[in-house]
Amino acid sequence: MKKIAFLTSGGDSPGMNAVIRAIVKSCLYHEIIPFGIYDGYQGMIEERGKVMTSMDVNNIIQLGGTILGTARSKDFLEPYYRGKAIAFLKKENVDGLIVVGGDGTFAGASVLNEEMNIPVMGIPGTIDNDIYGTDFTIGFDTALNTVISAVDKIRDTASSHHRIFFVEVMGRDAGFIALNSAIASGADDVLIPEEKTNLQELLRHIKDTYKDQRSVIVLVAEGDDEGHAFDILNKLKPLLPEYDLRHSVLGHIQRGGSPSAQDRILATKMGVLAVEKLISGESNSMIGIQNGRYISSKFSSTVKQHAKPDLINLNLISLLRSN
Repeated sequence: MKKIAFLTSGGDSPGMNAVIRAIVKSCLYHEIIPFGIYDGYQGMIEERGKVMTSMDVNNIIQLGGTILGTARSKDFLEPYYRGKAIAFLKKENVDGLIVVGGDGTFAGASVLNEEMNIPVMGIPGTIDNDIYGTDFTIGFDTALNTVISAVDKIRDTASSHHRIFFVEVMGRDAGFIALNSAIASGADDVLIPEEKTNLQELLRHIKDTYKDQRSVIVLVAEGDDEGHAFDILNKLKPLLPEYDLRHSVLGHIQRGGSPSAQDRILATKMGVLAVEKLISGESNSMIGIQNGRYISSKFSSTVKQHAKPDLINLNLISLLRSN
């Protein structure tokens, strides 16, 4: 293994730059040429990349986003454009590839492995934490802290004005951010895609909670079956005419910002391990962490399944809803 290429793909997440730094430094330690590809698979198709040095990754561990850029490439789904991407890798004499992203990113890497027979490794980078095969993904912890900080501020004004707030967070398909930030911020209820929302039960709980405190905070994952925070507010407003209802959408601020210490450490260890796994001959696998141990699991399992919050064993939602 003389040259390893790497890219970031899909949605950006805090800690991706820490991964890039770890891959570059690990490659240089093993006397392997690190080759960064810009803007994910689209950059591969358009032949945009560069050999990176330690100078390129100095002072980036604290930066959010990704210095390589990222994209969701529809072109890569077509054999013609994949052929261009493969030709680029061959022209650059790339011996292995590391991709940082979600299951779509890993699916693309699997196709490259099949069509080019190039060894590939994946690193889970997404704030949603919904990748099967790892307890934590890069960016999740930072996103949680961003949400918690925002909810703490919203609670100040909610309590001052006796308001009920529906705070919408990211999570189109998974409720990890909503559930965990609700617990950590002391929210009064949470609505997530994994559990069907009962508006009548929510209405009762809001009224019961409001009797004992000056405000109510409800965390809403954007993928909830009853709709976005604004939709739920409008459905409940006629039933709560005497209450002051507001909503807030945190949006893309959840993706940005300096990564937390946990995300920096997680990203660094995963980046180093991905390089070492390629050197040892492993391929078509994702680096993950389970029960505190760093492991690798095949793309065939990570792509076909989605991680889900542990609702039954931890009984966390009932904890939020108890008065």
